[in-house]
Amino acid sequence: MKILITGGAGFIGSHLAEYFNEQNYEVFILDNLKTGYHSNVGFIDNAHLIDNDVTNSQFVTELIKKEQFDYVIHLAAVVSVVETIKNPILSQSVNIEATLNMLESNRQYNKNLKKFIFASSAAVYGNTEGLPKKVNTFIDPESPYAIEKYAAEQYTKLYNKLFNMPTTSLRFFNIYGPRQDPSSPYSGVLSIMNEKFQNDDTFTFFGDGEQTRDFVYVKDLVQAVSIVLNNENANGKIYNLGSGEQISLLQIFNTFEKLYNKTINYKFSDSRSGDIKHSYAQIEELTSLGYKPKYSVEDGLAAYVNYTNHS
Repeated sequence: MKILITGGAGFIGSHLAEYFNEQNYEVFILDNLKTGYHSNVGFIDNAHLIDNDVTNSQFVTELIKKEQFDYVIHLAAVVSVVETIKNPILSQSVNIEATLNMLESNRQYNKNLKKFIFASSAAVYGNTEGLPKKVNTFIDPESPYAIEKYAAEQYTKLYNKLFNMPTTSLRFFNIYGPRQDPSSPYSGVLSIMNEKFQNDDTFTFFGDGEQTRDFVYVKDLVQAVSIVLNNENANGKIYNLGSGEQISLLQIFNTFEKLYNKTINYKFSDSRSGDIKHSYAQIEELTSLGYKPKYSVEDGLAAYVNYTNHS
């Protein structure tokens, strides 16, 4: 079974590549290595690690035509909200146009395709009222990134409706775990907090620290993707990929204190405009397929801290 993972040398992609490689899939990675690293996927040989860009539409089309992938997991994107605000024309070409080309190339030239999975984002919800976040509730994107993710996931859904292509989109909530780069523009609060604990630096809470998020350990994401990949009932659907639970940043800080057996200085600053106060996912649709988050925040953070302090 051949599987293509775009953005496969990045944080999330490398965990998926590792899993499918262990399951004896023939794993191909397409990555421009701007935010991904060769070292993340040392188990993939050079013939299967393709250093190219998803926006290179002719190249992508030829690759799909040649390899006839059974599965495609499309993660490659401009993932920094700030970057999409600075350069929405560029981010649209990556996040929407490259996705559309990927869908169209598979539709026209790939007779083997059994599943196309698109990585969407909880960012599509914006600051809408109501918890938990439900797939069919009103969305209110607040950045080019969120609009682009929404447009691409809707194209993905449409290709199922119009052409019966086996597509599924997953709205990722706050994913964390080993190989997440704290210097990355989208690394998220957990890797930043972890780095502050490692270096005894001061951590800044924007707001009162009571804001909540739905944090998902990366191994639970891998489990969800593997379930969706092999389930025809998921075709044409969009799912929230979360843990279904909310936890405050102060609670996370407290967990880090226990794991490191120390505390660090912290301060409070004004909350940033556009910041969401509370967020967590309704995941019943995904759990009905067999998904069950296995890592509590405590377990996931322990594994993450252990990794970052021994790598």
